Amino acid sequence: QVQLVESGGGLVQAGGSLRLSCAASGSIFLINPMGWYRQAPGKQRELVAAITSGGRTNYADSVKGRFTVSRDSAKNTVYLQMNSLKPEDTAVYYCNVNNVDATGLGRGYWGQGTQVTVSS
Repeated sequence: QVQLVESGGGLVQAGGSLRLSCAASGSIFLINPMGWYRQAPGKQRELVAAITSGGRTNYADSVKGRFTVSRDSAKNTVYLQMNSLKPEDTAVYYCNVNNVDATGLGRGYWGQGTQVTVSS
């Protein structure tokens, strides 16, 4: 089992910044990839950004140039730096990791979610 603890959400005005963190602990072999999803009311959960163990990143078009995903593999922690926030970024943000075991089998885990609210 892998446990995820998220932090860093909150209320911010449009144009502001927030930094989310997600720390993984437990029976970790190799976490690849790590990432962030979000879900706004009435909408489906969507990928925001992800990063592989090799540092390769992937972003949703809507956040490119504004958000930066990074990871500290030694701490099994993933970060999401969110700049130039817009009201449409308002959502619950979820950390997601894929824990790959020694056989190469991966299992996904979700964090509890953290609310990000951007006021206009």
